[in-house]
Amino acid sequence: MFKVNNLKFKYKNNKEDVIKGISFEIKEGEIFGFLGPSGAGKSTTQKIIIKILEDYQGEIKYKDKDLKEYNNDFYEEIGVSFEMPIHFSKMTAMENINFFLKLYKNNEDVESLMKRVGLWEDRDKLVGEFSKGMKIRLNLVRALLNKPKMLFLDEPTNGLDPTNAMILKDMIREFKNQGGTVFITSHIMADIDQLCDRVAFIVNGEIKEIDSPRNLKIRYGKRVVLVEYKEDGKTLSKEFPLEQIGKNQEFINIVQEKEIETIHSGETTLEDIFIKVTGVKLDNENL
Repeated sequence: MFKVNNLKFKYKNNKEDVIKGISFEIKEGEIFGFLGPSGAGKSTTQKIIIKILEDYQGEIKYKDKDLKEYNNDFYEEIGVSFEMPIHFSKMTAMENINFFLKLYKNNEDVESLMKRVGLWEDRDKLVGEFSKGMKIRLNLVRALLNKPKMLFLDEPTNGLDPTNAMILKDMIREFKNQGGTVFITSHIMADIDQLCDRVAFIVNGEIKEIDSPRNLKIRYGKRVVLVEYKEDGKTLSKEFPLEQIGKNQEFINIVQEKEIETIHSGETTLEDIFIKVTGVKLDNENL
């Protein structure tokens, strides 16, 4: 869908490039995560590939055509949901939606979308009276209004309760299953793990890792198995190397003879990988 080659970008008042020659591709029909600490270049990269920033070096192709060759028809094919919801607060939800509908040639079924995110009953309510979570859900509706082929989502579930977060994640999966492609940034690593086919880590304007969450967890994890079991009324634990685990007699004896409480592999988490790759502890202030 997108192919980015040796992308560089520098803001006018900066001495150094913010984006330092990064290359990656977003495959059609995948959910691609883009992760990194604050100031790493995530937002700048996204602004470039949605044609908000244009004075870049390098090459970007969208569907095998140079991005610079596209006119405003490009926006018919993409949907964007920014982290900070931007709506007309003195207009109702439906007035907001109807305003944006007029900008596009293709329109999605608004009632269906609004019902899905739980906002249909509040469609005539002023957006200024909406909670942050309601504004975020309205943001996704707006991003899907034009039946896009490509979605750009920035912190799509931030500020949502678990139920509404799951609804949005289900909608993102359905969009992908119907042939859509998604570029997503988020500091909620569980969302990235659940949704993304591949993720890239950007640090100081350079991409340090690109792979599937599964492969990254295997690569950065420990190849061990930790067994917790009961013995003489106490909970004990023992760690075994994963290699030849089926032939490890001590492991076999514990599994056969002891009351097992838990068995864990040494698989790490995306949060741990984030810290290792970026050197930055994961929290809201660093993203």
